Amino acid sequence: MLDAAKVGYTHHEYDEEAVDGESVARALGENPECVFKTLVCVNDKHEYFVFDVPVNGELNLKKAAKAAKSKSIAMIHLKELLPLTGYIHGGCSPLGLKKPFPVFVDETAMLFDTIFVSAGKRGAQVEMKPDDLLRMCGGTYADLTD
Repeated sequence: MLDAAKVGYTHHEYDEEAVDGESVARALGENPECVFKTLVCVNDKHEYFVFDVPVNGELNLKKAAKAAKSKSIAMIHLKELLPLTGYIHGGCSPLGLKKPFPVFVDETAMLFDTIFVSAGKRGAQVEMKPDDLLRMCGGTYADLTD
């Protein structure tokens, strides 16, 4: 997908036993503030949204709801992830989702020349410019963490 769009990126592999974000950042030897985890949420109208936040941060659900212009928002159940996105836990990416959903990336991504997001499977990350990520997934920057 990125090659076809001629988007610059670097593919990184690491031990897929590193599942939580902090472990992934350590395995990559990177600052956890520039390694982003992808979270899928549903609002009160059963609409789905994708949020990318630094692995050392937590998604603020009130800020997420505001960004998504929703009354309330909650994380989806883990069993819904694969059928909904095509990705498993620990390998969910904002790129190449099974269905297109609105994507919001925490505004702290703008502080870095490049950020890391899942490449779509455990043990693989893509490093790319934050603006390129937004362009590729039709995303928007938003204040999502505390």
